[in-house]
Amino acid sequence: MNEEARLVVWVRGRVQQVGFRWFTRANALEIGGLIGFALNLDDGRVQIVAEGRRDNCHRLLDWLRSDDTPGRVDGVTEIWDTPRGGYDGFAIR
Repeated sequence: MNEEARLVVWVRGRVQQVGFRWFTRANALEIGGLIGFALNLDDGRVQIVAEGRRDNCHRLLDWLRSDDTPGRVDGVTEIWDTPRGGYDGFAIR
């Protein structure tokens, strides 16, 4: 379960202008070993791409689905893939 993975997530709800990307980055850094980004989309969703150990990606996904996020999460959609690399840390875009 510790193989490398790429997690792409779209979060729906009241997730913009509430510090959602900042807290997502903070959690990714706290979990450790994750690279990628959090990005506001024009339709009001936040997209998150995280690459790292699969168990660490699962930890981030669990947090995104928890009640500990800022704002209000109405839904989370995820896609798993193989890592592509090319990220320098975990960024807010």
